[in-house]
Order: sequence, then C-alpha cells, then structure tokens
Amino acid sequence: MFGKGLKSLCAIGLLGLLTAASASADNAKTLSIVDDRGTTIEVPANPKRIASISYFATDVAFALGVKPVATTYMAAGREPDFLLGLTKQIKQIGQRAKPNLELLSEAKPDIIIAMRRYTIGNAEQLQKIAPYVAYNMELLSESDREISQLAQVLGKQERGTELNAAFRQHLAEYSTKAPKDVHPRFQIMWAGDTPWSFHTENTTASIVAALGGDNIAGPMRQGGPFGVELSLETMLEKDPEVIFVYDSGPDRPHENNPIWKQLSAVKNGRVFYVGDHWVEANGPIAREIVLREAAHYLYPETFPKVDVKAEAAKLIPADIQ
Repeated sequence: MFGKGLKSLCAIGLLGLLTAASASADNAKTLSIVDDRGTTIEVPANPKRIASISYFATDVAFALGVKPVATTYMAAGREPDFLLGLTKQIKQIGQRAKPNLELLSEAKPDIIIAMRRYTIGNAEQLQKIAPYVAYNMELLSESDREISQLAQVLGKQERGTELNAAFRQHLAEYSTKAPKDVHPRFQIMWAGDTPWSFHTENTTASIVAALGGDNIAGPMRQGGPFGVELSLETMLEKDPEVIFVYDSGPDRPHENNPIWKQLSAVKNGRVFYVGDHWVEANGPIAREIVLREAAHYLYPETFPKVDVKAEAAKLIPADIQ
C-alpha cells in the first residue's frame, strides 16, 4: 500500500516537473521582429505584461482582449473616452513624451511598445528594462502593419488581420456614402501661436481626405516631416471650412489672434476640439472612431453624431470592460 502511494506521489511530482518545464519552455519562446527604427528585436512570444508608451499599444491590446500593465497618458488625470476610461485601472508611468523609467521598471513588463520619436533617445535604458519596440505611429499607411505585427507578438495575429480588414471595409463604405459634389477644405492642427498642421499622409488627415476633404496643408515632401507650421495669415489665405484642433487643455493661443475670427470655419461654427484618439489614431479603436466622427463633422446631414464611448464599447471585449 505504501509502495503504491509512493509511486503515485512520484508520478504526480514528475508530472508537475514536466508541466513546469513545458511552461518554462513556452516562456522562453521568442519572436524576432524589426521595428520602425530598423532594429531587430527578440521579443517574448505571447507576452503577458505589456507596457505602452503612447496609447497605441493600449488601444491594440484592448481590441485584442489584453490589458496592459502600464501606460503613459496624454494629459494627467484625463482618461480617454475611446478607451472607456479603463486606463485609470492601469499603472500610469508619466506623460507620453517623458515616461518615468523608474515607474516603468516597477511595472515589470515583458515588453515595451513605444512611440519612436519620444523614446529613441532612451532606447538603451528602455532595453535594459524589457525588450523595447518602437513604432512611428504617424501615417495611415503604417497603421495596418503596426497593428498586424503587434497582434502577432501578442499571439492574436488572426484577430489583427480581421481588425485591419474591417477598417478598410468601413473606410470604403463611408467614402462611398460621402457626398461627391463637395470637398470641404480642412485643417488638422495643434494649438499654438503658429499652429502645427498635418500633411495628408498623417493618419487622421488621410481619413478625412478619404472622405472627400481637401487638406490645406497638402501632401508631405519626399522624406520630409508629417506636419508643417502654418501661420494664421496663411490659414486665412487658404481659409479652411472645417478645422480639427488636437485639444491638450485650456491653453488656446491661436484664439487670441484677431485673424482667427475671420476664418470661415470659425465664423460658421465648424471648429472641433477633438479627443486623444485623434492624436494617436493608428490603433484599431482610435481610427474607427476617427472615421465616424470625421464623416459627421464633414457631412452632418449625411452621417450621425458619434457617441465615442458607445463606439468604443463595440470594439473592446466585455471581459476587458
């Protein structure tokens, strides 16, 4: 009797060791990917602890049914509606342009997904904390690839493919439904004495242009930046009919310039201070909501007003909510 019990215990112990070894082997699996720096990084397959420097990785993770362990914010204390305010449940590691590396390290991430231009100077320090992947997160032409690669890393490649296909279908449907006889002149800008405006290749501008809008900032120069400073005088000359302003708070110096009130968009009440999803629109949730809002703002008689949280709730799985 004692011998049989000992054999059973030994068998259970051996099974436990095999299970642990299997789990350890699974954890040891890595993927080799190339990020937007052109750097090849070995990242863990199916990482469980994701840190997001920007909202992009938080957006993608939520859409895939994964909750990150850390994220930056756009403005302190402002939990974005397009992420259903769920960021308040995640460790905050500072403003996206100045992430706190000590807080990031405390989160013990398996992988760090970051905005390239804000973190490339700290790449070596970030890499010491966890494998660090940097994306541009600037152009619509890059969005599908960024989502697809991150979905692959998170072990959800099929779902990533579905999200990309669905967005392309929705973009085509909205573009087809948009009026063809009008092409509203538009501008997408950061507030400032000399507003920074976005070229047509930028993600939000690309979406608005696909709906028939005419971007006063025009296309990018070959190899040039994704935006340009446009003075109020230049804005008056080009006279946008619809203006989208990335809203970072109450400081709106452009409104103090007397030229501002002369613009057609201002006179006609077509200036829209848009949410954080417009600033970081390359994720699957953000770009879907930008598409719907842009359609309504351009053609309010054709497309209905958008409830951002209601749209987000359709895209974020219930178990994450």
